Amino acid sequence: MKMMKGVSLNTYLSNYSLVVLLNLLFAVLTCLEITGAQNCGPSGNVTGTQPPPGKCNRENNSQCCKPGHRYSTFTCSPHPNHQAILTLNGFGPREDGGSESKCDNRFHNNNTPIVALSTGWFGYRNQKRCMHNIAITGNGKTVTAMVVDECDSTRGCDKEHAYQPPCHNNIVDASKAVWTALGVPEGSAKYGHMHVTWVDA
Repeated sequence: MKMMKGVSLNTYLSNYSLVVLLNLLFAVLTCLEITGAQNCGPSGNVTGTQPPPGKCNRENNSQCCKPGHRYSTFTCSPHPNHQAILTLNGFGPREDGGSESKCDNRFHNNNTPIVALSTGWFGYRNQKRCMHNIAITGNGKTVTAMVVDECDSTRGCDKEHAYQPPCHNNIVDASKAVWTALGVPEGSAKYGHMHVTWVDA
């Protein structure tokens, strides 16, 4: 341990201890921040109601809300690894995506590589990823897709959300074009539900 000239041993040890303590505190806070963000617990819940006759859209293996069942809601998404579940979504009129895309209030062609992100990733308050590209990696391939919509993790079980439950907090809801670009054939075990990673592109 090398001391500066003119500094007493007690002063040096005191300063050294303070630096060690601050570094330790910083490490603990960083660990807690990452762990808390990765865990990202529920922020509330939604109670399922009976969809009106003929209004339960089960396209792309979508699930409709069960009356009386409580579904967790989330305002956050995991961070920083961006490990996600890739699901299949229809972005056109009368498809399982529900209403028009949130970013531009339009329906979209499913032959275009586009996605909806869980609320936390989409931007709970500022929609920060609207019309921005992300790079999705899965099945040994990578595809770039534009974020056009939110996979709402805060609400569900209503007409706007096609009477489907709130999205989980780790969903990349993708058009058919994304699945095609990743080389996942329809009818395969992975199609419609696959683990992927993604980053901003």
